[in-house]
Amino acid sequence: MSIISIGVADLARSVEFYRDGLGFPLGEDDSANGIAFFDLEDGARLVVWTFDFMATDTGEPVGGAPSITLGHAVSSRAEVDEVMDLARRAGARIVRDPVTLSWGGYSGYFADPDGHLWEAVWIPPRYGWADGRYEGTD
Repeated sequence: MSIISIGVADLARSVEFYRDGLGFPLGEDDSANGIAFFDLEDGARLVVWTFDFMATDTGEPVGGAPSITLGHAVSSRAEVDEVMDLARRAGARIVRDPVTLSWGGYSGYFADPDGHLWEAVWIPPRYGWADGRYEGTD
């Protein structure tokens, strides 16, 4: 997956949250047309669109956060805590503070200004993850 697009109520607020709050690099800001692009790792992009622009582009009515979560895999348990602290300082609503999971991972959840759920997660290397990236298993 290389592009994740989410609808937002207030583009300026969302650009501020992701760029200034979470530190995502803003690639292109086309606020006049209701869209902004953030450059993520390995060529992936997070695209935030106003609900109106998304509805016009897709031909479907939209509004509010869908029932999905966006995952941010990191390199360590400590980094999960750092991401959650960063999100808290950026104004995110903390949905669940980080906990050790039954299978050995460690994660917490926060919601962005529009209610999109993000998981900050550390996945043990035995599951094929290293440095926050999936590398497969033998």
